[in-house]
Amino acid sequence: MTETRTFTDMEQIICTSSRLMNGDKLYFTAIGGPPLVAVLLAKRLHAPALAYIVEDGTIAPQVSLPAPPFLIAASGASYRAASWTDMNTVSFHAGLGYIDYGVLAAVQVDQYGNFNSTFVGPAYERPARRFGGPGGANEIASLCWRTILMTRQQGRKFVKKLDFMSSPGYLDGSPSARERAGLPPDTGPWRVVTETAVFDFDEGTRKIRLQALAPWATVDDVVAEMEFEPLVAPTLENIDVPSEEELAVLRAEVDPTGRTIRGRWITVELEGDSARLVEQEAPAEGA
Repeated sequence: MTETRTFTDMEQIICTSSRLMNGDKLYFTAIGGPPLVAVLLAKRLHAPALAYIVEDGTIAPQVSLPAPPFLIAASGASYRAASWTDMNTVSFHAGLGYIDYGVLAAVQVDQYGNFNSTFVGPAYERPARRFGGPGGANEIASLCWRTILMTRQQGRKFVKKLDFMSSPGYLDGSPSARERAGLPPDTGPWRVVTETAVFDFDEGTRKIRLQALAPWATVDDVVAEMEFEPLVAPTLENIDVPSEEELAVLRAEVDPTGRTIRGRWITVELEGDSARLVEQEAPAEGA
């Protein structure tokens, strides 16, 4: 029996990212957007004991669902928090090794997991487009034990050279590059999640490596949307499409306004464990 399911590329990214999270770890997330939505989805569906810290200094809140319209520095986002501190305090906690994972969004990523969230274009003074900046992303990427990055699978996002390095990955990829820069040892990017792929990083070279594929995508599809060629794991894992439960919770409880989950529509036909792409909306110009 076949089933047709439709979801956005961002819903796929959020669902895949949420499945990487578990309840016995502490997560440090951006103040809003897909990273926080992924954390809330994981906490709602499969990791109720999950605790997270928001970069504004809120520690272990218990957001009441349906989520309030604004999760950015709003009272509802801090509901029943264990503590309300500030950005410096929670960054110090990360630097002391108390926070397991950072969860962040990226505008550009290079082959060593360094990423940009500041601007794209010819120069800082004359950008083609300026973004909100890293906020606390530099501290999160620098100090947490592992970092999960979320972005779309597009050639202009996976680049040979960043227009600006907002936050460090493995820097130049050389041994102990992070330590030489003064960052804690044994830290760095762990996964990069897109709508069609999950990447990890090779332990020897620190280069990004394709680790899992969406069922409708091929290695060539993914590499075609990158300026550089990644390493490829010997055996590729499969990425599940969003389940009906995940989509229902996302749309009705975690992001009822639809501000974060909107994106390009993807329609797949499911039969058993296989999924066939039926239709995919073209990217909007400049998106």
